[in-house]
Amino acid sequence: MSKRALAVFIACFFTVLTHYSIRYSYGTLLPGMLPALDITKAQAGVIYSSYFIAYMIFSPIMGSLSDKYDMRLIISIFVTLMGAGAFLMQFPTGLWQACLFFAITGIGCAACWAPIMALSQRWTSDKKRGLSLSLVDVGSTIGVMTAGAVIPMLIAESGWRFGWQVLGIFGMCLGAVNYILIRDRPTSSATATIQKEGWGKHTGVTYRQLLSNRSFWMIGLAYLLVGVSIQIPFTFLSTYAVQELGFSYETATRLITLIGAAGLIGKLTLGPFSDKIGRIRIMALCSILIMIGCLGIAFSHGWILFVLTFIFGIGYGACWSMYAACAADFFSKESSGTIIGLWTVYLGIGLTISPVVAGWTADITGTLHWAFIISGIGGLGSVVLLLPLLKNKKTG
Repeated sequence: MSKRALAVFIACFFTVLTHYSIRYSYGTLLPGMLPALDITKAQAGVIYSSYFIAYMIFSPIMGSLSDKYDMRLIISIFVTLMGAGAFLMQFPTGLWQACLFFAITGIGCAACWAPIMALSQRWTSDKKRGLSLSLVDVGSTIGVMTAGAVIPMLIAESGWRFGWQVLGIFGMCLGAVNYILIRDRPTSSATATIQKEGWGKHTGVTYRQLLSNRSFWMIGLAYLLVGVSIQIPFTFLSTYAVQELGFSYETATRLITLIGAAGLIGKLTLGPFSDKIGRIRIMALCSILIMIGCLGIAFSHGWILFVLTFIFGIGYGACWSMYAACAADFFSKESSGTIIGLWTVYLGIGLTISPVVAGWTADITGTLHWAFIISGIGGLGSVVLLLPLLKNKKTG
């Protein structure tokens, strides 16, 4: 690997790490935010949903732009915006201020997945796509572990607002670092001419081809249901453990750290294995593990909760890079940013509605038990959608 390729992968890794640290620190910081902002669990879900609505709207825009314009500038600007939004999250005094600031964060984060995965694929070979994207995606698990381990230590003395301050400053600094490290394409790549020839010469699949393709829709809907399955535990697992299972706050936040550690194992084992047995098989396996973990969390207590959380974490960890990698498997490598961005709309719908539904269910029933059952059902649905695609071949 060249020095420039290494620099690009380092930038991609830390961008994903910071993105996920900010996204999943919300659940870790939420127990302190609830009384400070005087909000219900359903309202807490609305704040989280504001992030994902913005993320969902801007992801296809970022994905499309990344296929046609210089990623270096796009990623640098929006990573800085992500950090600015997180920094503002220390200041809200009520529900709607928090929604606005977290929506700004979501806009910035929209450039931290589809463009990053597309950029990583430009700098790696097709034979090692699963391995390369999994290594970049290791940043997400480190980010989750940071949210579960480091953030509670930061806020132990200074409170939850300080946690947002640290995350925001780190994000804004990363924007400048990305501008130094990132280059759009390898200079020796034959695809470099595509960028030079401009918008009209861009090759790949069109929106019409994608939206009329059965495989595109089935993968997108499976992605939506995976979002439902994953988002509920990340939003409410710590709160569930503290309020309903009698865990201390410190012990409850270790569950998030455990998800990150399990996710790291999932990425480094299942990700590379997908290069040999196929992406869809690993995606289905991830959904099965997520389903088992979520249903188990709903019915477990004590140390068993940690076991089921670990199982959930393995499936969670590997699934993201698999959806990114299969864009080129089924369609076009040159259009991977557009495809991943469009699939992120489906994901965003699942990520947006699930915290609100779960919080509303908890408010009316007095327990988060049913929220985790909903998560498990989402995992089952994604498996059902993926299984018919096991024999499908690349379509474009």
